Amino acid sequence: MKQLFLTALAAILLAAPAAAEGPEALDARAKEAKAKEAKAVIKRLATGLQTELKAAKTERGPGGAVKVCQQLAPQIAAELKEETGWEIRRTALKVRNPKNRPRPQELQVLKAYAARAARGEALAEMETAQVEVRGGERGVHFMKAIPVQEACLGCHGSELAPGVAEALSAAYPEDQAVGFAEGDLRGAFSLFKPLAATE
Repeated sequence: MKQLFLTALAAILLAAPAAAEGPEALDARAKEAKAKEAKAVIKRLATGLQTELKAAKTERGPGGAVKVCQQLAPQIAAELKEETGWEIRRTALKVRNPKNRPRPQELQVLKAYAARAARGEALAEMETAQVEVRGGERGVHFMKAIPVQEACLGCHGSELAPGVAEALSAAYPEDQAVGFAEGDLRGAFSLFKPLAATE
């Protein structure tokens, strides 16, 4: 009888930490798991865009890349959302498309990334994950900084390739996303995914 009681007590004590786990611990686990997921989605989006941009530049010259970003980027993001459940957008302090202006939460993160970069931190390492509520849904919001690479300068640098300025002006009359140098903060990927009730 005593042995049975001790076995039952041990089982209760071992189960207690999991049962008593607070929302902070649950949020930390959710953030870690979802951040890994989000990074894989970003990699797929970036790879898809780079492939299409390279093909467009080869076939139609640097101006052809503008249409890829304008039309194909939202299409790839929509397909990934359908497949993975992640809402995907790109935002920045200086946007090309006014629809991509940062939301208040994104603006705070972007400013923090810019301040960290000014102190010498590597943009490639900057990412943020937090649990937040949107429209009544609890989910994980993940952001990852986008550094300007050499390949970006044809459309985002100070000296635009021939035909690019005209294509940008036609597609994005309110464009602010020029004048960058390699290594600058271009913006960030911003992803959100609702959490299941058990997460």
